[in-house]
Amino acid sequence: MAAWSEILQEAREALGFTGPVVPRNLEGIRAALRPDRLPDLDAELATLSEGSAFEAFLDHWWTQALVDTAADADAKALAIDFADLATALRAKATGGGTYTQAEVEDMLRGKAS
Repeated sequence: MAAWSEILQEAREALGFTGPVVPRNLEGIRAALRPDRLPDLDAELATLSEGSAFEAFLDHWWTQALVDTAADADAKALAIDFADLATALRAKATGGGTYTQAEVEDMLRGKAS
């Protein structure tokens, strides 16, 4: 299984992403998000437990944190592509499934089947 740092490097090289990489943990995500988004993060976190739903939560909010740290529209678009690729590579490396953005959003809203 590839280490997270190797996965991030592969995604950086594939996309030419040079922006800052937010740590994929609650502390890093919380520090990078705009303050007005923190209540949403906390509300969703309060509904989760461990497992795949929590991993999807981290992936979703990690992507949002990367976008919040991007300097302009082009950097935001590249940050989204980078996060999508990095999370897909992580899922592949860990033998997990991948989710679409819509599936992740449904899980976070409690609509997943």
